Amino acid sequence: MSEKKVLVEVKDLKKHFKVGKNAILKAVDGISFQIYKGETLGIVGESGCGKTTCGKTVMGLYPATSGDIIFDGIKVNELKGKEKKDFTRKAQIIFQDPYSSLDPRMTVGDIIGEGIDIHGLYTGQARTDKIYELLRTINMTSEHANRFPHEFSGGQRQRIGIARALAIEPEFIVCDEPISALDVSIQAQIINLLIRLQKERGLTYMFIAHDLSMVKHISDRVGVMYLGKMVEMAPSYELYTNPKHPYTEALMSSIPIPDPETEREKKRINIEGEIPSPINPKPGCRFASRCRYATDRCRQETPEFREVGPEHFAACHRIGEE
Repeated sequence: MSEKKVLVEVKDLKKHFKVGKNAILKAVDGISFQIYKGETLGIVGESGCGKTTCGKTVMGLYPATSGDIIFDGIKVNELKGKEKKDFTRKAQIIFQDPYSSLDPRMTVGDIIGEGIDIHGLYTGQARTDKIYELLRTINMTSEHANRFPHEFSGGQRQRIGIARALAIEPEFIVCDEPISALDVSIQAQIINLLIRLQKERGLTYMFIAHDLSMVKHISDRVGVMYLGKMVEMAPSYELYTNPKHPYTEALMSSIPIPDPETEREKKRINIEGEIPSPINPKPGCRFASRCRYATDRCRQETPEFREVGPEHFAACHRIGEE
């Protein structure tokens, strides 16, 4: 991508949930990033770090507490009515659970065709032909259109979820852990399908996952989240070979290596210490209580998310001071 066009821009995005009378759960707490047209931005982190909430907020499934979400130059988190509907035509989501994300009372044809009907794209035979075409795209047949979700395996259901997202010909798709509920043997098939569809249709992905190896395989750039904050972001190869943030270093050290001898010799960084609560968090770096390099400054002052190398961003006081 010689000239990168920014398709999605997130500025200081926050999504807070009120829990109890005075407690605020800061699921996403002031993160900023860009997604270029045609690329895949991977978002990784431990369970509970806020990556799924971030994806759903970008899609408008959760209203943002504050901050801006800009899609192709238009601020979408303030859209309503027809303008909001137009945005959903261009942006879709593939959900994590292929079992609960499909209506069990609807046939596969109606599930895929629902978006087509809402946006009035095709009717009659043209609608049927489009559904059959989408089924062929995901390596299924027209005979599957009249069946119900319970008649399919998890991998087939996720393919149906992908076809549903593709039905209205979007430009941008949020993939919310689309392989985490699937068998390992099926995961690679779904990833390869997503890669093929991206090449054929010029799609842009925000790929949310906790499988670091799979994220490396599919992503152009990767962002690392920890307790609602973005702690590091860089091109995929750069992040995996030269992690800057202590949390990213620990994550990368946990990736298994196929060679048994190399795996045995590999030095793994264990993260110790207490995980802080995302409810009313204390000032300072969120990772300070578990970081082996933490100083008093880390516990008192929140580090700035800044560029520490070409296209390499991180939030850590230690970087540049070693």
